[in-house]
Amino acid sequence: MERSNIEKIAQSAEDRLLLAKLWDKMNAGMRKNIPAATCFLSPRELEMAKFLFGEQEGLYAFGGYGDAERKMLIFLPDYLDEASLYGEDSPCVCLRAAFFQGDSPSHRDFLGALMGAGVGRETVGDICVDKGSCDFFVTAEIAPYLLQNFTSAGRTKLHLRQIPLSDVHIPEPEIKEIRDTLASLRLDSVVSSGFRIGRSLAAQYVTAGKAAIDGLPCEKPDKPVPEGAKISVRGLGKIRLAAINGRTKKDRISVVIHRYV
Repeated sequence: MERSNIEKIAQSAEDRLLLAKLWDKMNAGMRKNIPAATCFLSPRELEMAKFLFGEQEGLYAFGGYGDAERKMLIFLPDYLDEASLYGEDSPCVCLRAAFFQGDSPSHRDFLGALMGAGVGRETVGDICVDKGSCDFFVTAEIAPYLLQNFTSAGRTKLHLRQIPLSDVHIPEPEIKEIRDTLASLRLDSVVSSGFRIGRSLAAQYVTAGKAAIDGLPCEKPDKPVPEGAKISVRGLGKIRLAAINGRTKKDRISVVIHRYV
């Protein structure tokens, strides 16, 4: 674990600034043997942080629930165990916004309203919208402000309260199952099948920097996609390569793709 590795890992000035902040925060906690936590990180930012810190004892990536996409990097000293991440003093807090079920605010509505309330994107984790309520994750520092000031998302009135992380409700995503056969598991091929667009157009989305595999940006159309990988494409949505079922008699690859709707 060396601070000098920041220059090797960072791909931009913004990356260097972020990694330096993460280093200072985590290193201070490790030296003093006290809890320390970062802001919420995107999958790409978290991957860079893992390269920087390596496998450090007491270091956790935590977003409030098991399948969280945005996570905080948290250091726990030797007198605390992993269960404390879900306790009252956790640096990650879940707020539940209740609203009239006749309204249907989207993830975009909630994110836009939170940014409009003056909070930074890095203080907000996953936003899980369901019928009549939305559970979303924020840093403990920003929670009191939101409990007093976050009252609406678009035209939808909200009633906010903090809930224990053990009571979080993550709605089952609606999916459309697509069964297809592919010549290969290239990224552009999977995107083409999952979104029902031509392969050349799929390749254009990828090379334009609009695609990501498991949250990590990818600009290579020929990148192999592993089974279980989630692919997001700006402007199209999100899919998951749910299953690879082997080859057909015509030597094509049978796949099952889930498209999130």
